[in-house]
Amino acid sequence: MTNDSEKTGTATLGTGGPVVGVQGLGCMGMSEFYGATDEAAARETLETALDLGVTLFDTANAYGMGANEEFLSPFVKAHRDEITLATKYGIVRRADDPAYRGVSNDPAYIRECVEGSLTRLGIDVIDLYYMHRRDPAVPLAESIGAMAELVTEGKVRHLGLSEVTGAEIREAHAVHPIAAVQSEWSLFSRDVEISAVAAAAELGIALVPYSPLGRGFLTGAFADATNLGAGDFRHTQPRFTGDNAKRNAALLEPLRAAATAHDATPGQIALAWVQQQAQVHGLSVIPIPGTRKASRVRENAGATRITLSEAELASLDAIAAQVAGDRYPDMSSTALSRE
Repeated sequence: MTNDSEKTGTATLGTGGPVVGVQGLGCMGMSEFYGATDEAAARETLETALDLGVTLFDTANAYGMGANEEFLSPFVKAHRDEITLATKYGIVRRADDPAYRGVSNDPAYIRECVEGSLTRLGIDVIDLYYMHRRDPAVPLAESIGAMAELVTEGKVRHLGLSEVTGAEIREAHAVHPIAAVQSEWSLFSRDVEISAVAAAAELGIALVPYSPLGRGFLTGAFADATNLGAGDFRHTQPRFTGDNAKRNAALLEPLRAAATAHDATPGQIALAWVQQQAQVHGLSVIPIPGTRKASRVRENAGATRITLSEAELASLDAIAAQVAGDRYPDMSSTALSRE
C-alpha cells in the first residue's frame, strides 16, 4: 500500500465541481497511438494511480474508436464511488480509414455519442463530459445547450471544453457552467496562456493540461521519433522529427539542472512546472500525464511534492519560445487557429 506521504493532494474541478486528486491520469495510450500495449500492465497502472490518490481518469470515444472506454469499464465499475470519469465527444473517426479525423458538434451527434460512451463504459452517468474539439460550423450555444440537456437528464454531471479560446469559454459558460477546460500545456506548449487561462481563472474553471510531459519528450525518454516503435503517432509530430527534434532536445538543459537540484527526474520537474501554474495564474490546474506503467505513475505523482524557486521557474519559462515545430502537423482544429 502507498503511504499517505506519497499520495497526491486534491483540487476542485471548477466552482462547485468534484474534488479530485491534483494530478489525473490520461488513459489514451493504453489503447492506441503509442505502439503496442500490455493490458495487464495497464490495469496495474490504473490501480496504482488510484492508490496514489489519482482520481480523475480521462478517456474519449475517439481513443481506439471506443476501445479505450471499453477497456476502462471494469475498473470504472469496480471503483465507481472513488473516481471521477471524464470522456469526450467531437472527434469523428472512421473504421474504413483509421487516419481520418473529422469534427462534429451537431446536437444529434452529441446525443448519439453520449449514449455510445455510457454503453461502452457500462455506467449510468458520466462525471465530466468534454467537447473534444470545436466545430465552428455549429453555433456554440447549440452544442452547449445540447450538452446541458444531458445534465438535466442525469446522463452527465459536469461539462468541459477542450482546445478552446478564452472568448469561447466565456460564451459557453454563459449557456451552462463549465467545470473544466482541457488543453495541451507544458514547458513546450503554452498556447493556452494566450486567452484561455485568464478566462478560466476569471470564471472559476479548472484547467486540465494534457500532454504535460510534451508527449514524453520532456522526460528525455527519446531524442527524436526515430527512437520510437512502429505505429507510434509521434512519427507524424513536427517537433519530434528531423532538425526540429535536434533543436528541441538542446532546450532541455534547464530541466536537467533543476532535476539535479531537486534530486528528481526531468519529467518530475516538467510536471512540477505545470502544477505550479495554479499559483502563477490563480486557478485549479490538474494535469493528466498519460502512461501505461505503474512505475511512471509513481514517478509522476512525486512531482506534486516539488516546489520550484522563482529563478527555476524563470529559467524553465524561457523554453517555450524557442521550441521548433508545431504541436500537430495540422493545427486547424486547435484553439490557436481561432485566436
